[in-house]
Amino acid sequence: MISYGALMPHPPVLIKEIGGTRLHQLQTSLETLSAISSELLAAKPDCIVFLTPHGNVFQDCLSYLTATYLEGDLRDFGWSDSRTSLNNDLRLMQTIAEQATVKNLPLLAVTPDLAQRYRLKENLDHGILVPLYFLQQAGMEEIPILAISVGLLTNEELYKFGKTIQEASDQLGRRVAVLASGDMSHALKEEGPYRFHPDGPRFDQTVKEACERGDWVSLLDIPPQLRGNARECGYPSLLILIGALDGYQPDKIITNYEGPFGVGYLSMGIKPGQKTESLIPGLENRKAKLTAARRTQEGPLVRWARLNLEHAVTGLKAPELDTELQELKTQRSAAFVSIKKGGSLRGCIGTILPAYKNLAEEIAHNALAAGLQDPRFTPVNAAELADLEYSVDVLGEPERCGHEDLDPRRFGVIVSYKGRRGLLLPDLEGVDSVEEQLHIACQKAGISPHEPYVIERFEVIRHK
Repeated sequence: MISYGALMPHPPVLIKEIGGTRLHQLQTSLETLSAISSELLAAKPDCIVFLTPHGNVFQDCLSYLTATYLEGDLRDFGWSDSRTSLNNDLRLMQTIAEQATVKNLPLLAVTPDLAQRYRLKENLDHGILVPLYFLQQAGMEEIPILAISVGLLTNEELYKFGKTIQEASDQLGRRVAVLASGDMSHALKEEGPYRFHPDGPRFDQTVKEACERGDWVSLLDIPPQLRGNARECGYPSLLILIGALDGYQPDKIITNYEGPFGVGYLSMGIKPGQKTESLIPGLENRKAKLTAARRTQEGPLVRWARLNLEHAVTGLKAPELDTELQELKTQRSAAFVSIKKGGSLRGCIGTILPAYKNLAEEIAHNALAAGLQDPRFTPVNAAELADLEYSVDVLGEPERCGHEDLDPRRFGVIVSYKGRRGLLLPDLEGVDSVEEQLHIACQKAGISPHEPYVIERFEVIRHK
């Protein structure tokens, strides 16, 4: 069973050996974290599951450490005498992993060999070590832990993974505390880690109020753009935490919030109460309705891209081109197919100039490439298909231009220099200036901003 749930911020400045005189600005957080730590330990957990956004975080899966002993320190933050070593509850972790596999929830075991081969983190990060400090200050002894890094999955997947932790603890008859590590917005002040954005305080207020009410549905419904503008790092951990409490009413909630340094620090302790209905059937029903509505509203070119990928993933032969799209066989244009999942990019591949016999083939090939061959992501699998959103950009002819001729809302851009080329589509979320557009395009091409690169612009017809 889940004996306790907690959300703790993780700035090392909260630790007196690091924060020094700055601690007086965080006094209410310190008091709340002490109270939450005492409550968590009073719940007598057999294991504490830590959820961190600063471990091995991947776009398309969660991950966990597999070493017998989990170790780490905060010497990178100026505290040399901070070494910690705790037992890893490998039996509970194996049970969680087995249940995640059954539910098609992607979860990667970061073994020592894998970590060395790909330079992944093997030790506990500060997202775990800072909350752990408060537990140790409250008298924590030899309680085994798990170190799970969040992944950039959909809200429903994260919530269901939390439910998986609950079910695994029930299966083994363990009392388990779940501790989500994370900070809120990093865009609360101009002098903070990121420049001020009005969505920073708006996001923090929305999360804080929902947590105080125990309103998990409102937390799940926070718009992706609000999250992105807020520059937060605690939302995925929080969704896993509330998923672990699915089917239980909160008996008691402690919360505290402050943000003196331009970052929001929300602390929350939750004592589970009586059983109630699970949110998961309602979430699945709502998702099915949204998917059906999206399919009804999609344009014919988007439907063509989607069907080609779905048929390939499920092993069906390539779809036939609808009568209304036969004219695509007489057209040639470059095209990009973009795929999103839960508001985040899942794949995007296209052509700068026409590469296939006609536009129908151009879209079909690029849909398969976006879903199965984009090197930034693992190939799309059948369990994901209902979650995917598609768009198709049909490109106009590129024309050479100068910096002053660009408009990131209207024109895409191509930069070229000595055989290297980079393209960025127009009207992309978060790309608001010509400087940002050119910077990203040059990064993609491996071109230095100081090199005399050629600029071309193009327009697109975007189909959704």
